[in-house]
Amino acid sequence: VNDFNRFGRTYEVVAQADAPFRAQRDDILPLKTRNASGEMVPLGSVINVSQSFGPDVVQRYNAYASADINGGPAPGFSSGQAQAAMAKILDETLPRGMSYEWTDLAYQQLISGNTAILVFPLCVLFVFLVLAAQYESLSLPLAIVLIVPMCLLPAISAVRLDHGDNNIFMQIGLLVLVGLACKNAILIVEFAKHLQEDRGRDALAAVLEAAHLRLRPILMTSMAFVMGVVPLALAVGAGAEVRHALGVTVFAGMLGVTAFGLLLTPVFYVLVRRATARIGEAHRTASQPAAPLAPPPAPEGLHD
Repeated sequence: VNDFNRFGRTYEVVAQADAPFRAQRDDILPLKTRNASGEMVPLGSVINVSQSFGPDVVQRYNAYASADINGGPAPGFSSGQAQAAMAKILDETLPRGMSYEWTDLAYQQLISGNTAILVFPLCVLFVFLVLAAQYESLSLPLAIVLIVPMCLLPAISAVRLDHGDNNIFMQIGLLVLVGLACKNAILIVEFAKHLQEDRGRDALAAVLEAAHLRLRPILMTSMAFVMGVVPLALAVGAGAEVRHALGVTVFAGMLGVTAFGLLLTPVFYVLVRRATARIGEAHRTASQPAAPLAPPPAPEGLHD
């Protein structure tokens, strides 16, 4: 009939007959309606009532009759793989004249694309540029970020062995591991740089002493972090998929960060330092002016 506002909300006013007077389909026939002459006549004089069947709701999408299809990935597969599989099935089975469209989250994921391809290189590049500004050098940051791929390998391997998928929570864990791997490498490289430049140690002796002195802080912080994510890796119950994906990634990745960081950071430091020294020596040699040639001896028999 109309609407009214009360308690900050809008309510509809609907007029209807009592239950006994609207239980049968023929109960609408005595209702009055106005004819072309303006007179009130029963509905039964102008319409016939018959029973038929049809959907309760006719769904439309972009003005076309449509039907919803909902699906999800099986364990071990990502949502992108599930979308690709569903698109392949629809392309092979839909008849001519029928098509499909993605909507809601699937549509947003499709138009956003695979941003992880750009996120991780940009993350590593950002860390490299920050370290380059801090050390005023390009060689020392290179020795630090070279450890990142090796530290991410255990995390990815653990997720695959656990039959997990490459979801957003795994990617967040990988971004965390990038920072933690660089943090452990900085502890070694910073001290090795101090020993080499201020105390005159060679690169190998400096980085070995730095790794020895920084071993305890690295192990303490890393093991504390690993123990903190154990409940996430062993999560059960409601929401366990989210916690488990993040926990397994960070747990295995942090073990790799600790092991590979302690073993390979000194190797990368020595290689980068020696390569930098060779490049600098070659540059200095090339920039030095050539020694002047000695004058030719005077011919015999000629005197001043």
